[in-house]
Amino acid sequence: MFRKGNNVKSKLFQPHFILVTSVALFAQGLSAQAQDGKLRLKVSPKQAYVFVDDKAISEASKRPTLNLGAGDHKIELVNYGYKPITQTVTIAAGKTTDLNVTLEKAGEKVAGPFGAISVKGADRDAVLINGKTPDFFVGHGDEFNTDFLWWKQELVVPPGTYQVTIRSGNTDVWSNQVTVSANERVIVEVPKGVSKTEPWHRGEKLATAPRFTAGVASATVAVAKPSAELAASNAQLNCGDTTQLKWSSSDAPQVEISPVGTVEPSGEQTVQPKQATTYKLTATGPGGTATSNVTVNVNSAIDADLSLSTGEVHYKRVGDKVVEDDAAALNWTARNASNISIDGVGNVDPSGSRALTIAPQKSDPGAVDETVTYTLNATNDCGGVQTRTVALHIVGTIEPGALIMRSVYFATDRPRTTKSEAGLLQSEQDELKSIAEEFKKYLAFKSDAQLTLAGHADRRGPESYNMRLSERRAELVKRFLVEQGIPESNIDIQALGTKDNLTAEQVKQLLDQSSDLATDARDKVVKKLGNIVLAYNRRVDLTLSSTGQESARAYPFNADDFDQLVDRNGPTKAAPIQLAAEKERSGN
Repeated sequence: MFRKGNNVKSKLFQPHFILVTSVALFAQGLSAQAQDGKLRLKVSPKQAYVFVDDKAISEASKRPTLNLGAGDHKIELVNYGYKPITQTVTIAAGKTTDLNVTLEKAGEKVAGPFGAISVKGADRDAVLINGKTPDFFVGHGDEFNTDFLWWKQELVVPPGTYQVTIRSGNTDVWSNQVTVSANERVIVEVPKGVSKTEPWHRGEKLATAPRFTAGVASATVAVAKPSAELAASNAQLNCGDTTQLKWSSSDAPQVEISPVGTVEPSGEQTVQPKQATTYKLTATGPGGTATSNVTVNVNSAIDADLSLSTGEVHYKRVGDKVVEDDAAALNWTARNASNISIDGVGNVDPSGSRALTIAPQKSDPGAVDETVTYTLNATNDCGGVQTRTVALHIVGTIEPGALIMRSVYFATDRPRTTKSEAGLLQSEQDELKSIAEEFKKYLAFKSDAQLTLAGHADRRGPESYNMRLSERRAELVKRFLVEQGIPESNIDIQALGTKDNLTAEQVKQLLDQSSDLATDARDKVVKKLGNIVLAYNRRVDLTLSSTGQESARAYPFNADDFDQLVDRNGPTKAAPIQLAAEKERSGN
């Protein structure tokens, strides 16, 4: 019972539910209409067609008032043979907006040959050829559906194949290719398509036709074939140069230049091709497609030259000082290149000159005989590559500089014999080892160089003894150098005794020049100047024969064995009487 009662109740309430729903939907429709406004059109010519927001609507004269939603709308008014007009119109809710437009005629008469297209069953749907935007609009179906006696409604086109689209709103009612021959008519029945092709004898007599004519129950649209012309201001370029493309077209809403892209119907543009490029202008319109080509050739070859002001330079260095280096310069040019570098120099301008710094790879003493190459590398953005290489011959010598050597000093009355190892204190052995290494390097360059060793003794003692003592000193230094690897034939000795002894004034000057003495230490040494003068004269001087360089008379004040060197009594701990007698008898 309960279930049955519910069913009855449900049926009783069904009409009421339907009524409520209908009222709600009606109210919703009224609300939507309240948000609309109206656009009132007045257009000349009256056959002009209207597109709203890219949707095909109708002839403006057949739909003079349009209901549109409140807000902005794109309104396009088109008629073949006239300049189209596009405007943005703002619609206010519940109000009417007027739009008065007069289209301007455009284009001359169209010359044959011609064929014709008839369209049946399209009513006032838009007919577009070779495109689907209003730019490709040629008319509507009701303008192309009659060919009877003196009533002619036809679409006249140049012979060719066309993509014909019949469009209503934003929907393609029919779209396909249609091929039209001269003096033939193609009949298209929408939505079936091409129904037949028949002779069109009027085309044989039609030399020219106006783009648009309309009368009572008649209309003719004669579609013009596009034109295209493209040229370049300079068709022969070097890499990096530019040329100006200039083009013009007509009757073509769609214009492209490959590989540039979409362009205006006419204009100019600067291009900079990197290789030979063919630019193709393609102008597409309802009347077909026209093309024009121009080829711009690009010279990618690089003309490069690299030269030297001289092919050979002379170089001489003594020690760290370069005493001879001839001047040399690189000169170059690189035409049609954008990136230029020279190995060892770096990036350079397309042309220039650069003075070269002559510096051989060799650094040790000896003969110089080297070849330095300089390579120019030039490229451009068009794939051009060029290299040029020149060689510079460097000849000369590198000579050792001054030897680093000081005089060798001895303790009082030493050595007693040239065989005595005690004759050379450690500081002097170290100094002679260093001199030997330097001299061996020098001999590798100049094998006949001589070291002259001049022995000296201080003023104490008989001259004859001092002569023998100074000779022993020179002999001992020679023996030590030979033990270090110096050929004996490269060493000479002299015994000078007390001849050429340094005076106290000369020693003072040497003390002033000594870098080993601080000021306070120098003052202490000067107070014992007598002993210091004696110490300076117990020495062997070294002279390099090839240059005349003499050893520095720099006393080793900072040596560990300085006290033994400077002691006027010598290192031997002899009895006082014996030492005194020896001093008086034999000297220093």
